[in-house]
Amino acid sequence: MFKAQPLFALKAVCALAVALITYTSASAQEIKIGFNSDMSATGSADFGVSALQGARQAAADLDAKGGVLGRKVVIVERDDMGSPPKAIQNTNELVDNVKVDAMLGGVNSGNMLAWLRIDEQKKIPTISPVATSTAITTRYASAPQNYIFRVSMADRDQLALLVAYAAKGSKNHKIALITDTTGYGQQGAKDATEILAMHGLKPVDAEMFGPTDTDMTSQLNKIKNSAADTLIVYALADSNAHVMRSLEKINYFPTVLGSWANLSPPYLRIAGPDLAKKMIFTASITEDSSQKSGALYQTLVKQNGSVPTYVMAAQAYDSVRILAAAMEQAKSVDGEKVQQALENLNSVDGVIKTYQKPFSHQNHEALSAKDFRLVRWDNGKIVTAVDDVSKSITPADIKE
Repeated sequence: MFKAQPLFALKAVCALAVALITYTSASAQEIKIGFNSDMSATGSADFGVSALQGARQAAADLDAKGGVLGRKVVIVERDDMGSPPKAIQNTNELVDNVKVDAMLGGVNSGNMLAWLRIDEQKKIPTISPVATSTAITTRYASAPQNYIFRVSMADRDQLALLVAYAAKGSKNHKIALITDTTGYGQQGAKDATEILAMHGLKPVDAEMFGPTDTDMTSQLNKIKNSAADTLIVYALADSNAHVMRSLEKINYFPTVLGSWANLSPPYLRIAGPDLAKKMIFTASITEDSSQKSGALYQTLVKQNGSVPTYVMAAQAYDSVRILAAAMEQAKSVDGEKVQQALENLNSVDGVIKTYQKPFSHQNHEALSAKDFRLVRWDNGKIVTAVDDVSKSITPADIKE
């Protein structure tokens, strides 16, 4: 038998129903951008934390000006914990359950490559603001529509700049390589050797070491005996610092060049400030590269307390702005329309640069070697490396 409910109970139920309808309606109106990256487990987790900070700030800045298509932009993050299976699980959840309109990729290229097929199949426009493997943007290049883009520093492009520096700076053209045995290091050795050949050069020695090794003196003594005056190091995370400490052990200090893996705070911590500053490496931006860059850095510090790796934050910031511009141009968040807009954008104002036609059907890389800069650590900060060699490099010197 039906029992009458007190009036206040009925009112409470009605209020809850209205609140749920309002919440569901508001949520449906949000533009959701998924962020799937390691933020806790590996030596690159700081990169993921920083990229998330940059993505959130871009969304906040867009929302302060009315959002995108009149809708609020929300970053929905998931930690892949450095695990490909977890990264795949996160992607399925973000695409199928959260129903994101676009995605930002993670730190580890292997993790991102594990789940890209999901976004490609389901037509989710995706930008990599950190991961650097060349395969990320080329895997689906032959597809009718490639949904994977990048606003980051592809590995081969970084090496193009490093080799240009080595070719100009090495007095006797005695350039050596030392890389780790991970896929990252092996591909780096291959790319560096090929690009050196474009300059009419070949390495005087090429050595490798295990990713957990901490003493590379044996390999470095061989390089020292080759009389190399320039050393290109291509390795992950902490290994770069152990190379520097091993160089110190044998009192051998050639010009040392490396990738942006040296942006990681553990490199500075393990190497120490004096050794850390002896390596020159690649970056897309520094805190002091422009007034706009400095302002973003200060805002991020104010909002988060610190920014572990500012470069990643800036690249994620620009990635969100580029996605927003494509949605505005497409007048839609439909994946196919946004993908077409990304390939036909005119100009997007970013913090790294103003992107003039950042992508095309043939090219899904917003940045190239000509956009990168050479940097080093100085007093705990990343600063532009200013020397006679770096100042003399022109775009014509960079062979890709």
